Amino acid sequence: MIEIPSDLHPDLVPLAFLLGNWAGAGVHDFPGSEKCNFGQEVTFSHDGRDFLEYHSHTWVLDRDGNKVRPLESESGFWRIDAHRKVEITMTRDDGVIEIWYGELADKKPQIDLVTDAVARTAGARPYTGGKRLYGYVKSDLMWVGEKQTPEVELRPYMSAHLKKVVTPEEVERWAKALPDDLPDDGIAFFK
Repeated sequence: MIEIPSDLHPDLVPLAFLLGNWAGAGVHDFPGSEKCNFGQEVTFSHDGRDFLEYHSHTWVLDRDGNKVRPLESESGFWRIDAHRKVEITMTRDDGVIEIWYGELADKKPQIDLVTDAVARTAGARPYTGGKRLYGYVKSDLMWVGEKQTPEVELRPYMSAHLKKVVTPEEVERWAKALPDDLPDDGIAFFK
């Protein structure tokens, strides 16, 4: 269910499907790096201004799904204009800062992005750009990332399937919003 908060900046309504806390797992595979499964937590939040704040943390998982060590962290700000053009400023823990541009698909919650500018610190690994695709599919958030370096052509390197994390406060708020006249057996509600 996509909920649009009453205090969400009107420009951000097309991005409301991203809002909230998400968690899940995915696969990381890029030449020169360890191939692994990873866990991920993502938060998209807002404070009433015309951008979404974004935070992502990933960690390597062992064969049993336990956290082994951090993999990547990034944070940034997402904006969208009246023509459904999306722009993102992003900072990553490995010393990379990126500007991303893309577009929200017509009539579906899908965003295609490509890097426009990349800045790296002296200690950052080689990186020249990337692409990402985010999609809201059957109430889940899925994404795939591609990257390139001077030595490796653009290719997929990470993808994940994330589920919305529901807090006890959200459950309580939803419960209070239910109508008082729900049937006792629960089945009649669906008829």
